[in-house]
Amino acid sequence: MRVLAAMSGGVDSAVAAARAVEAGHDVTGIHLALSRNPRSYRSGARGCCTIEDSNDARRAADVLGIAFYVWDFSEEFHEDVVEDFLSEYAAGRTPNPCLRCNEKIKFAAVLDRAVALGFDAVATGHYAQLESGADGLIEMHRAVDHGKDQSYVLGVLTQDQLARSLFPLGGSPKSEVREEAARRGLLVADKPDSHDICFIADGDTGGWLTEKLGGSAPNDGGEIVDHATGEVLGTHGGTVGFTIGQRKGLRIGRPAADGRPRFVLDIEPVSGTVTVGPREELRIDAISGIRARWCGTVPDRLEGTVQLRAHGAEHRARVEVADDGDAVEIALHDPAEGIAPGQAAVIYDGTRVVGSATISATARRLSGAGR
Repeated sequence: MRVLAAMSGGVDSAVAAARAVEAGHDVTGIHLALSRNPRSYRSGARGCCTIEDSNDARRAADVLGIAFYVWDFSEEFHEDVVEDFLSEYAAGRTPNPCLRCNEKIKFAAVLDRAVALGFDAVATGHYAQLESGADGLIEMHRAVDHGKDQSYVLGVLTQDQLARSLFPLGGSPKSEVREEAARRGLLVADKPDSHDICFIADGDTGGWLTEKLGGSAPNDGGEIVDHATGEVLGTHGGTVGFTIGQRKGLRIGRPAADGRPRFVLDIEPVSGTVTVGPREELRIDAISGIRARWCGTVPDRLEGTVQLRAHGAEHRARVEVADDGDAVEIALHDPAEGIAPGQAAVIYDGTRVVGSATISATARRLSGAGR
């Protein structure tokens, strides 16, 4: 089988490529150039798309004895990931750019080009497992190493995409992967894992958003309002500096009457209003989701679990599917805190990923209050 190995320059993708070679596949390595301006690439190990990463990926390909190319997807990445990230924050939502990159770039644009060039599959270093189900469909399951499991950010993949994907690391703990890299002579064996958002050079998301969006309506300031009383507690320089559940950096200047800390409960970018209140007001147990994507057969309803953050806990839930599979209503049996519109709700049946949806609204069923 002809396999295209996406090599980010880290240890995981290097070992995934090595395992694909060892499995007898005809492997070609690629590195994705995602920045339109190379000077904006990060240095060091903060991101996953730096110039140094490209060089590390090339060296790993040399060790493995496979052909290596750099593919320029900078325009697609800017439009589908960076601009989407900005527009979502400007609208008061909290997106996940890694999930969007998987949906639009790594398993869409890259996979489409790979198939056009005659490749049968794309291999990546993601930690997830693929299995053949009893119905003949490809199922995606959580990785053996739950601490490294990345099935959440892969919950946007369709059956066609899964059928052309390889995740060689899903059955291994991360420690084993690093040991294998060292045995193979891969210089990235001890390279730190990437963190933060790859297109934000210094990791300061709030500062980057303020630089890009601050000073332009509707992000040119507004009021900070108390949830219970409606009292104006202060002003701010733009809603992009806030996220649902935020406690620090509110700059209110005086404590609540009861002395308890305040948290961001709601963000209204049109009026510029940021509503704050006590932590218990963050608790929600009902979620509406739109733009649902399914890894296999679309269910009518499901008793399973949902994960609401990339490294968050699972919540027991009942999922009802509506609008011919395009939307979901999720009732949480275990309430969650600080969940914001724009985040992804990834749906599981045991360890199997069923699908995902973008959160459009949350609510507290007992009180009827929602956002």
